[in-house]
This record gives sequence, structure tokens and C-alpha cells, in this order.
Amino acid sequence: MKLVRYGRPGKEKPGLIDEEGKLRDLSGVVQDIDGAQLSDKALRKLAKLDEKTLPLVRGNPRFGVPLAKVGKFIGIGLNYADHAAESGMPIPAEPIVFMKAISCLNGPDDNVVLPKGSKKTDWEVELGVVIGTRAQYVSEEDALKYVAGYCVVNDISERSFQLERGGQWDKGKGCDTFGPIGPWLVTRDEVIDEQDLDLYLEVNGKRMQTGNTQTMIFTVAQIVSYLSQFMTLEPGDVIATGTPPGVGQGRKPQRFLKKGDSMRLGIPGLGEQQQDVVAWTA
Repeated sequence: MKLVRYGRPGKEKPGLIDEEGKLRDLSGVVQDIDGAQLSDKALRKLAKLDEKTLPLVRGNPRFGVPLAKVGKFIGIGLNYADHAAESGMPIPAEPIVFMKAISCLNGPDDNVVLPKGSKKTDWEVELGVVIGTRAQYVSEEDALKYVAGYCVVNDISERSFQLERGGQWDKGKGCDTFGPIGPWLVTRDEVIDEQDLDLYLEVNGKRMQTGNTQTMIFTVAQIVSYLSQFMTLEPGDVIATGTPPGVGQGRKPQRFLKKGDSMRLGIPGLGEQQQDVVAWTA
């Protein structure tokens, strides 16, 4: 299934994308798409619905973050060897973990706002992993059983805040609007191989990033297992699993986002995002 939340910010309704690519309303079945709806049992119940009996949503409503009440938004840094190389950093021996503030969550097509004092705001297309079952100390072999599904994430990063203001990555990762997620949450059963997904990102129509999850240093299963050794992963937690090469910081000369830029990014099968970049205003 492709689960969505649509409507005005703060007023989103649950929905799904049917086999014909049409948006159907789920609000008569569930109150929202959140951790309570992401267990295997709950998803099986939704999967049994006859999509054609669900109300068809007319027009082209805004898509919000495809799940509500996200508890944790966890990032994995330098998880593609060629991205580590372009960043001038060694390949990590263990996953590099940082947190993105929940307040940075953003709809997939909502504007991205350059924060006050921004000098080096950058793009990062990533595979997002959504937890469906509470995970503590899980093995790599069992890790994927705890995943509800996958989504597209743009891990937007202000590099001067991240790397030049004391070395605490979180400061450059959690600015408002820096976490576009969606458009859909695609359930685990629809993703044949999470380690063979193409990723792409364009800025103003020019291809900047092209990659595949085959080249991850740490696989999705390894990441979920690893994180569960240090924190309890709860249903609705989101993990951004790293970005392939082509970020602005790694280009020669470096290229960062500015007011008026637009980004288009996606993962085939998981959907596409498009964002305009605007300046911060008081």
C-alpha cells in the first residue's frame, strides 16, 4: 500500500493511493496514519479493504508528511562511501548517528525555508525507513520485520551550522522545514529489495545526485539492528539512511541553495518530491 496524509497543514486526513494512482480517503476507516496503524496486524487489516469502496478525492490536494506523531527522526551520516570521499571524511567503522528535530518535518512539496544566517544550505536525497513494531536489541536477521515501510526523505542540511559551529551535527539538521518526507509511506511488502533502489535529485532541472542503495556502507537491516542497541525504536520513528554523492558541499566549486531555487527528488516506486527554496522572514 501507499499510505498518505493530505490536506492543509495541521488538518491532514489519512488516505491511500489506489492501484490506478488515484487518491482515496481513509478517514472513515482510521483516524490518522500514525504508529498505531503501522503494526503488521494493522497494515494487514488495511490491505484487506476494497479500495474501490473508499471515497475518491477530487482535485490535487497538498500532501503532508505521510505519518503523524513521529516520535524520533534519526539520521545516519556518511553512509555511502563515495559521499564520504566527496566530504573529505573517512569511511566510518560504525554508523554515524544524529537526530533531526521533529519540528523540521515538512510536506514533500512544501517550501524549504533558508534559516536566518544561512550560508551553506545543502540537499540530500535519502531512503527513509519507518518503524512499525517496537524494537529493542534486535538482530540483523530479524531487523526488517520491525519496518513498516519506506519513503523519500530530503535531509536538508546547513553545513556551516553543522560543521563550523562546534561540530554538533544536529544544529545544521533540524532547522524548520529541513525534513521533507513523502509523498507516500510505501509498506514493506511492496518493496522487493530495499538494497536496490535508485535515488535522484535535481536543482533547477540539473541532475545533482544519482545513486543506488546497493552502495550503502551499512544496510537498512544493519542500521535498524544497530540503533536498537542504543535506543528503543518505536512505531512511527523515521530513519534517514544516508545520501549518495552529489551534494552541494562536495561539488567543485561548492554550490548551495539560494532563494528561488527548486529541487526535484525521488526514488522510483516511493514517489517524488518538489520544493521551492524561500528566504526566512520574521
